[in-house]
This record gives sequence, structure tokens and C-alpha cells, in this order.
Amino acid sequence: MILNLSDVLSEQHKVIEESVPVEMTSFQSEMGKFEIIKKTPLTLRIEYAGDKKLKVFGQAGITAVAPCDRCLTDVEVYVPLKFEHEVSVDPDALEQADELDENNYIDGYSFNVEQLIYNELLVGWPTKILCSDDCKGICNVCGQNLNEGTCNCEDTGLDPRMSVIRDVFKNFKEV
Repeated sequence: MILNLSDVLSEQHKVIEESVPVEMTSFQSEMGKFEIIKKTPLTLRIEYAGDKKLKVFGQAGITAVAPCDRCLTDVEVYVPLKFEHEVSVDPDALEQADELDENNYIDGYSFNVEQLIYNELLVGWPTKILCSDDCKGICNVCGQNLNEGTCNCEDTGLDPRMSVIRDVFKNFKEV
């Protein structure tokens, strides 16, 4: 959705307060593509902050489905979006912001809400997704999900080439 910023940037400096529906159905990044299953509307407030700057406040919640990093089962990931930005609309500052990939959701008098949501999801996405804190993962031999049961694979143990390092740790172990 594109919002018009002309009222906020005009002499009257009106405030924009909107509840904008999130239109994204999936979130795609270098980590993969994740389906969005729940989303709350984005409560957005844009006001003039003086000196060719805008203050942008927003709040929403998005739930996506992503695989667990250890066992690969699907997990619902809730990402709360709550932000406050001060953005410059000065043409001289926009050139520097373009170099830094900032403010790519403002183009002249147009405000791209979906791009803002994508940026916030990218920043707020968890670095590690687990189905539970005690997830056992999968067997690296047969691929059995170890949360659902054990497998009959032999435990290969440590790599024999690492025995020298293991001996160093044993010899210099603190008592």
C-alpha cells in the first residue's frame, strides 16, 4: 500500500494516523521463503518532526511458519513489529540514505508501507528458530527426528584426527 505524504510535508503538517492491513502473504529473504499465517494490521503514525524530517511510529504482529534449525519441523514464529524511526526527506540526505539502503520506503511524496514492513521483518527475524529449547535435532546418519524416537545407528563418536587436541584438553584440565 502506498500512502501520500503531501499533507504531512505541507505547511499545515497534518499527522497521518492509519490502520493499514498487511498485504504480505509470505516473507522471502536469503534464509528462504516463509508463509505468513497470521497478521495484525499495522498501526501507523507519521508526523512532521521539523527540519525536513518525519517521525514514523508503527506497531503490528506477524506470525510465519519456518523450519526448526535442528529438526526441520515446522514452527510458528511470531515477530512483533514495534518501531520508531526519524527519517529525512531532504533531497541531499536521500542520496546518502540510498547509499546506506535506508529509507527505501519513501520516494518523494510516496510512502511504501509493504517495504517498511519487509524491512522491519528482516531486522526482527530471529537468528535461531527452535521447536523447543530441548530439541534433539536429527540423526546425522539416517535423518531420524530424535525428538520422536531413537534410531539404531552407531554413534561414530569423535573424529580420530582430533585425538591430539582431546589429549591437550585432558592434560591441562583445571581441577
